[in-house]
Amino acid sequence: MYQIGLFSKMNRVTTKTLRHYDALGLLKPDHVDEFTGYRYYSGRQIPRLNMIIALKQMGFNLSEIQMVIDDPLRVDFLLDLKQNELNDKIHKANSQLLKVINYRQRLRGEKTMKYNPIIKTLPGVIVASMRIKAQSYGEFFYVIPEMGKEMGKAGAVCASPMYCFNIYHDNEYKESDIDVEICEAVVDYCKDSEKVKYKKIDQVDRAVCIVHKGSYDLLREAYTFIYQWIKDNKYKIIGQPRESYIDGIWNQEYKENWVTEIQIPITTE
Repeated sequence: MYQIGLFSKMNRVTTKTLRHYDALGLLKPDHVDEFTGYRYYSGRQIPRLNMIIALKQMGFNLSEIQMVIDDPLRVDFLLDLKQNELNDKIHKANSQLLKVINYRQRLRGEKTMKYNPIIKTLPGVIVASMRIKAQSYGEFFYVIPEMGKEMGKAGAVCASPMYCFNIYHDNEYKESDIDVEICEAVVDYCKDSEKVKYKKIDQVDRAVCIVHKGSYDLLREAYTFIYQWIKDNKYKIIGQPRESYIDGIWNQEYKENWVTEIQIPITTE
């Protein structure tokens, strides 16, 4: 048997901590002298104390330890939860670290500062949708106004704020036979026509987005940047890219004032 002072020295734990564990019922003395009140601990209590210390060092609080320490199955379950929690924190920290590194590289001129990626949620929306095989990107300038006429015939009302975007369904860049879905967010469903269909597009929980200002002819540079950024930051692409048109030929006379947001669904898994 060891008096509390010696037991604390042996295990490098303060007597105040041992008294606190006693009060909580986590580690009660093996014997308390009824006349002096001295606490005595035995060698067989050391494994339990070590377990408490180990769990604390892993980040568990005393309430959690108190609930599970006498049940090996519950300890194992708690360890699973903590492992998953720490893995998430590590992944988040690594992701933040990579963002810091990439941003510093751009500040130093090692990478372009033209684009500043952000990660955000894309809302679920009802859209008027027209999917076509375009022979060139220039074809959009003619197809989209025709789509607007079809929507007008159906009585479609565009959502506010406006959200119009293209979804590219090809798994590679193509100069012709481009499989594209032209979407315009609307307030409600309308009757489908031969060309325009009305449907719900689900929310995208996480998408990396960059804003490109200027002609569509220069979007190649933006795509090169965003795909490299996704790779550098160890994300995984889980959906087709979108181009959201914020300003364009319909409200800006000069191409240099056109604003397009590229949106690519991603995951960390």
